[in-house]
Amino acid sequence: MNKSLLSVMQRRGELLAKIASQREQVADVALRWRGPLSIADNGLRTVRFLRSNPVLVAAAVTIIMIRRNGLAGMAATGWRMWKLYRSALSFSAKIAARSR
Repeated sequence: MNKSLLSVMQRRGELLAKIASQREQVADVALRWRGPLSIADNGLRTVRFLRSNPVLVAAAVTIIMIRRNGLAGMAATGWRMWKLYRSALSFSAKIAARSR
């Protein structure tokens, strides 16, 4: 056999061994990251579900507020939120009027 062909074949063998070693290292890293990535996937799935079902989220928040503060507490909180919303609107209108 040709001497250069023999060195090429030997180099190929060394590279294949190095590739196998690197594959094992990648498999070990992937195994370590499987748990944290699974948790992140579950979190993303939950966020997507909540974003696609806003009525369900509103109902859950309402139930929690009623159980926590009672109906009167929920009305008071709603009134405060409405006042905050109205003041934010008037503030943004003032800023818009100044910039004209």
